Amino acid sequence: MGKNSDPSKEDNVLFTNALTVHPVSDPEQMYRLHKHFTEIELQKTYEEIKKLQAEIKNVSVVAFEGNRSALWPVGINPPFEPKTRFEVLRWDYFTEDQVYSCIDGSPKCELRGIDKLDVADVIETAMGELNKKYKPVLHLKKQQLINGYRRFDPTRGMEYTLDLQLEVVNQKGHSRSITKRVHLVRPLSRIEIIPMPYVTEAARVHIILPVTLQDREHVQQFLEVHATNAFETSENAILTFLFIYDPIEAQQVNQNDIFASVKAQISAYEHRYPTVKIPWISVKSESPSQIKFMDIISKKHPVDTLFFFATVKTSINSEFLNRCRMNSINNWQVFFPIHFQYYSPDIAYHNQPLPNTMDLVKETGHFDRSSFTEACFYNSDYMATRTRMSSDVQENEEILENLDIYDMFVKYSGLHVFRAVEPALHQKYSYQPCNPRLSEDIYQRCVQSTLDSLGSRSQLAMLLFEQEQGNST
Repeated sequence: MGKNSDPSKEDNVLFTNALTVHPVSDPEQMYRLHKHFTEIELQKTYEEIKKLQAEIKNVSVVAFEGNRSALWPVGINPPFEPKTRFEVLRWDYFTEDQVYSCIDGSPKCELRGIDKLDVADVIETAMGELNKKYKPVLHLKKQQLINGYRRFDPTRGMEYTLDLQLEVVNQKGHSRSITKRVHLVRPLSRIEIIPMPYVTEAARVHIILPVTLQDREHVQQFLEVHATNAFETSENAILTFLFIYDPIEAQQVNQNDIFASVKAQISAYEHRYPTVKIPWISVKSESPSQIKFMDIISKKHPVDTLFFFATVKTSINSEFLNRCRMNSINNWQVFFPIHFQYYSPDIAYHNQPLPNTMDLVKETGHFDRSSFTEACFYNSDYMATRTRMSSDVQENEEILENLDIYDMFVKYSGLHVFRAVEPALHQKYSYQPCNPRLSEDIYQRCVQSTLDSLGSRSQLAMLLFEQEQGNST
């Protein structure tokens, strides 16, 4: 080879079939050679796929159902067939700028991020395939996307239907505008089953319950539910209270303990259930920090302890605790459940009687994706992750207040961080202002969680509509 020759422009048959090439003294030249011969192998693979697809089409002609037995695209799993109307997969409508199916329930929102790149890639692929099919007789140019539809089929991948307005130019230079409908499938790639370590439901769960001055009113309800679900069933779990005092409250603890009533309730439950012990830890803190609190708790427990970091609004039951045990894997995975947050009864049941029990439906609440307060993890994983971030803490101590436990595991652990909706974990609505001492990101998440928990978009809209109707009359 010449010193500055480009392998992609070599049309010599001897070069294409070469076993060795020399001289190659430049690393960049080596990469170019590797890229060129890899592309040759890839092209051979594509040609083999086309031959197999053609063979499948030829064989399908003599099949019982004829050509209908040949699925499109050839070699891809058949579409999902719903058994009932509830299983029908929904098509989402989109244009090049808007999508008419939004996460927050809005009828229309801007197409952006990975979704915008996805649509642009699909349109570009469609135009490339059309020109490949009709060249050299016709040349097609996209004028606009008239309609776009897509749906995710879990058995085969993302399906698209595009209505494209095209400018068609023939070999004589004459052009006209036409509309063409195309169908595309972005198939699922090779699925890999990841082996997971073996876990059981026998581990003891240590439930850590932070309590501040504002949380006191919710403790009685929490203990009543927990006593029914854990104390009376002899659940393999230990509840530990974490009383959080600010500096002024800590100085007055001997004269006026703000948690005296809560400690009295703890003593009453220990008296009612003699086999149950409810330890509590007191800490003094100017600013709330999950990591600072866990630093204290971690040192008081063995390394193989399984923690569940909870809140006083959380309703805990055996079903969830078992999933906490199964989804938390020592030295492998931590679990951050997304609880179901009930809406404000004044909004969800406006001018209606409150039901005795609330179902898990979209009219009563939602899964709060803005909340990261609950977490299941092993003490050894916490200690190892905390050690990795020590160098950053030495440079900037404020990082302990700017990050919560979720952020810490994502940034420093290297473990699987498993975050999923948890239907067995519920929180009743109660307004609680966000602490302005929180870091900006955590504070904004708290504000968003509080706003989303008021009611659904349609329920809030109906209240505004009724208010405007009342004002107009």
